[in-house]
Amino acid sequence: MASDPLPTENRYSENRYIVPALAQGLGILSLFGSDHRSFTAPEIAKKLALPRTKVFRLLQTLQSMDYLRCEPDKRRFSLGPALLSRGFEYLASLDMVEVAQPILQRLRDRTGLSAHMAIRDGREIIYVSRFAARSTIASSVNIGTRFPVHATIMGRMTICEMSDKELAQLFRDQPLKRFTKQTPTTLKALKALLAGDRALGYAVSQAFFEAGVSAIAAPVRDGAGRIVAAINVTAVNAHIDEQAMHGQLKGAVLEAAGEVSRWLSRTGSAATENSPRS
Repeated sequence: MASDPLPTENRYSENRYIVPALAQGLGILSLFGSDHRSFTAPEIAKKLALPRTKVFRLLQTLQSMDYLRCEPDKRRFSLGPALLSRGFEYLASLDMVEVAQPILQRLRDRTGLSAHMAIRDGREIIYVSRFAARSTIASSVNIGTRFPVHATIMGRMTICEMSDKELAQLFRDQPLKRFTKQTPTTLKALKALLAGDRALGYAVSQAFFEAGVSAIAAPVRDGAGRIVAAINVTAVNAHIDEQAMHGQLKGAVLEAAGEVSRWLSRTGSAATENSPRS
């Protein structure tokens, strides 16, 4: 929560539909954050420019509803169990796509490239989220698009930590279709690529699956550390410098994947609901 002070009570009168006491109570809750875990009543009154008597009544109300609790010193107040439980209940209600949406949008805005998320369904990946680049040339991939796991770096991200036994079971000695000269057509060749992916923690592509398309991908993990999805950024009809792909762009994609993963670890069941089939 932000720690900046809110407008004084006079500000609340600007809109006749606003309930001042409610706005002031929410103003108190908004003061708390990672850098400000507790406040005294005088500190709150000063920050919100409210009379101490009014702050006292608001604090008593919030405390009685368990939105705030009084510290052992009887002077300082901190967030209470009711507010925290509501927050965790909300996080638990989010699914993986909802969690990823704002993060992918920021990734698109930061890199200027189209950003996507996909999950695995057997030997295919399914695109479940997309934010197209704002340029005139953007990725034409739509939500619901399916691509083969072995032929795309997004797909490889979803299977890069599978054991040899799991990979053998997934592909069952079936031939791997070739799409470009870079496509692995044997399980041995695919395993070699996956070993490199594991070592890097991400993968890059220059026309690996489609001519004229460059991409950087990274895995997304749930709270147990299992890979449950992958995200990427793609550039169409543009050759991206290798140094940029393995530098700034890679950093942005890994940061976004890490942020989605951290949110999933908080939501608990969110990833499970979207778990791809083996």
